[in-house]
Amino acid sequence: MLRKLTFVSCVLGLAACARPVDRGQQYLDGEFDHLLNPVTNVLSDKPRDYSRFEAQAEQVLTRSPSMMLRYQNLYQQIKDWAANSGDPTSFSQYGLTTEQMGGGDGYGNVMFTGYFSPVIELRHEQDDRFKYPVYALPDCNEQCPTRAEIYNGALAGQGLELGYSASKLDVFMMEVQGSGFVHFEDNDELQYFAYGGKNGHPYVSIGKVLIERGEVPREKMSLRAIAEWVSQHDDATVRELLEQNPSYVFFSPRDELDVLGTAGIPLLPMASVAADREFLPMGSVLLAEVPQLDADGNWNGKHVLTLLMALDTGGAVKRNHLDLYHGMGAQAGIDAGHYKHFGRVWKLGLTPDTDAELTAQRIEATQKTVVSPVDTTLTFNEEAVVAQPVQQAQGLDN
Repeated sequence: MLRKLTFVSCVLGLAACARPVDRGQQYLDGEFDHLLNPVTNVLSDKPRDYSRFEAQAEQVLTRSPSMMLRYQNLYQQIKDWAANSGDPTSFSQYGLTTEQMGGGDGYGNVMFTGYFSPVIELRHEQDDRFKYPVYALPDCNEQCPTRAEIYNGALAGQGLELGYSASKLDVFMMEVQGSGFVHFEDNDELQYFAYGGKNGHPYVSIGKVLIERGEVPREKMSLRAIAEWVSQHDDATVRELLEQNPSYVFFSPRDELDVLGTAGIPLLPMASVAADREFLPMGSVLLAEVPQLDADGNWNGKHVLTLLMALDTGGAVKRNHLDLYHGMGAQAGIDAGHYKHFGRVWKLGLTPDTDAELTAQRIEATQKTVVSPVDTTLTFNEEAVVAQPVQQAQGLDN
């Protein structure tokens, strides 16, 4: 239910009615009561770009049988809608339903942050320059050491070192992203380090610490601002800052170079988000007005209407917060580091009748008759598969 803000309340509290708009906030739909709010109409005049949806959906359908059974009807209808209409006002013609996210402020402004896959330089052996280890998950029975204890050598000598970096900050930033690519410069090997687990201690944002200490203005905070601050301070000072975050992430080397999210599905840049799976199960499709930023990381006054898929999670990604995957490398990191802006978001679904009708059509189309050399007739029927309980995709959780 929408709660309308009255004119009288604005008159009595003018300061409260001076709503911020500098980071893409909009106030077009009244006030929402819930995180997900069923709505019958979606009105958006934003430029549209649905070009990445089909490729990301194909990754889900080919990699996860359980998610395929759960979502293939929805994905097909969205694909048809995007190809033939693309106008949100025509959703009902395709049996599509919409639930608008209420936003952290209750006015539909959902926060978008960004993350990426860094590429950091490692060596297999430690030396005077490459001296900061990247660790695999230890066997510590849920009583893992804190970051400070690990920096003090709590894991040394256990054979957990996966490589060594010349930058403590590079390793830390790969932890924050949850995974990344490493280039071993001693043998020119590129490898993907997937999320391998964490020590179980709470996450503390070092960006927030720098803001609270007056080191970096809130409006200037970004990954680049943190890197610049680190470059101006000695190792002991940097270490003290990083130790304010007791959480520590471990990694698992993978032979393939796909970037996998929590759902175990390869993530495509600007097509997938980390989300709170309590409200947005893995594989959910979102129609989103994504805020657009300029080269300096400021909102340029525009949004683009696009389709995103929830395929990852994050420790800091809760409720009305989406973390948009930006891809691999330095530029992706710069772009992702600027993101802390807002856009409207709708979760898409199918009406029960449409879902049932599409399932019946698929069952009919996939019934096959196989004739053996002795004319023994065997029938394969997808209905038996569809009737099986849906299993959640197993993957990584960062």
